[in-house]
Amino acid sequence: MLFVAVAALPIDEMWLGRTVGPWNDPKGDILIVLGAESMNDMMGPSSYWRAVYAVRVWRDGGFRQVVLSGGTSNGGAPIAEQMRDFLVCHGVPAASILLEARSIDTHENAVFTTSLLASDGGRKVLLTSDTHMFRAYRAFRKAGMAVEPRPFPDAGKRIGRWTNRWGVFLDLCGEAGKTAYYRMRGWI
Repeated sequence: MLFVAVAALPIDEMWLGRTVGPWNDPKGDILIVLGAESMNDMMGPSSYWRAVYAVRVWRDGGFRQVVLSGGTSNGGAPIAEQMRDFLVCHGVPAASILLEARSIDTHENAVFTTSLLASDGGRKVLLTSDTHMFRAYRAFRKAGMAVEPRPFPDAGKRIGRWTNRWGVFLDLCGEAGKTAYYRMRGWI
């Protein structure tokens, strides 16, 4: 019954709309892109799409630097390095990319990136997937960095087909659990 309700009703769209907040495309000085999973020396799907959107945002202009944040938890190359290689292959100058390659979760992304950019007063824009933005934005604010959210429509595009809605629903449930954990730890 739950599967049918999720597939037939706009549950995902309503839930996603409440967690993402307003959609906007802010410009700034520094674009911060959060890595996600990797499979040894290969980007996982979420990291890949974040890198694709980072290239698109860079090509739109307005940023002087990209910070890629993400380490490794599986012994392979840090996800920030994998994403850097992708961005460079797609025309982002290597000299414009700064890496934070120690973090293994969103909390550490925020803490280590805040430390890395502590002396830079430029306007910072946070790029991550729509389902992740609620928690990521709050983690960065809690770490002491003012960022402008720039989510990209990962789940927002997938829910266009009813066959994808169950997967989006499960992603949203997982993110809700992570958000509750972050609240409990005082990280957001």
